[in-house]
Amino acid sequence: MADGISGMQLATGDTMTRIFHATDPHGNELIWKKYLKTSVYYKADIIMLCGDLTGKAIVPFVKKGDSEWYSSPYGKVETYYCREEVNKKMESIRDQGFYAVELSRSDVEQFQKDEKKMDALFENVMKDTVDRWMTMVEERVPKEVKVLVNPGNDDSFAIDEVIKKHERILYPLQKVVDIDGSHRLISCDWVNPTPWKTPRECSEDELLRKLEREFGRVEAFDNLICNFHAPPYGTQLDLAPKLDKDLRPVSHFGNPEMENVGSKAVKEAILKYQPLLGLHGHIHDSIAHMYLGRTLCVNPGSDYRKGLLRGYVVDLPTPGKPKIECWRVEG
Repeated sequence: MADGISGMQLATGDTMTRIFHATDPHGNELIWKKYLKTSVYYKADIIMLCGDLTGKAIVPFVKKGDSEWYSSPYGKVETYYCREEVNKKMESIRDQGFYAVELSRSDVEQFQKDEKKMDALFENVMKDTVDRWMTMVEERVPKEVKVLVNPGNDDSFAIDEVIKKHERILYPLQKVVDIDGSHRLISCDWVNPTPWKTPRECSEDELLRKLEREFGRVEAFDNLICNFHAPPYGTQLDLAPKLDKDLRPVSHFGNPEMENVGSKAVKEAILKYQPLLGLHGHIHDSIAHMYLGRTLCVNPGSDYRKGLLRGYVVDLPTPGKPKIECWRVEG
């Protein structure tokens, strides 16, 4: 894992709290494994992976006989002749953000005929993967480190209970999380409407009502951290490629045309309450940090297709060091 900012100082003070924040792994297991190392690598007190945890597709590994399997992850059939070879390829597929599943030929035929069975398979594999990821926290993250994980707009509601059953994980939605005795955190997994009609999106009016409910859980905002998956509209944090009616990127002379697609409700709420810090994601192309009034807002972006973990390291203010500081990192 490599720093994205030269000269980054990793020494911590006695009372300073350091956060590592990342988003949008979309099922990429390589990114998850890197995330589990960040508390050690960046000397972080709390590590956060917030939003869009799950993958988008299954790659079946079909068993033909006692020692023969095949798969076609990219449209080209590949054949394997030993269990070790299959396991290695399945791990590689998971590290690219897909769900690798071993099936028989009769299983494949059934799933091709019955869409409901296919949907049930996908949900079960997704839940099993999230469960396995959460279990890995116990094995790989030092016990004194706080681990915060929550879904985003792309994620099925089926995974929430899976996350919540793991006591080692802080599930922050619809509650206030005490970060260090001085700083508190509120969260929102919902976003403004997208062309893909994802599970956790709603109108800007409804989103503003959800945000107001979260701000209503606290009495003071000076040391408040907002973990809002949608970035504020019209900023450096919400630029994405413009799409045509067929959802294809629009380009001019080979360069993509960009447009702001973030949330006006999030921007309105941040400007109204002026929390200390806004932690955002959702828009993979906008890797940036900036101030809205007194509020530092960050979006680490995402490059899950390449297995890159992008994040922000944030040092919260202390009486002896009253200015918040952040660094963008990737690896």
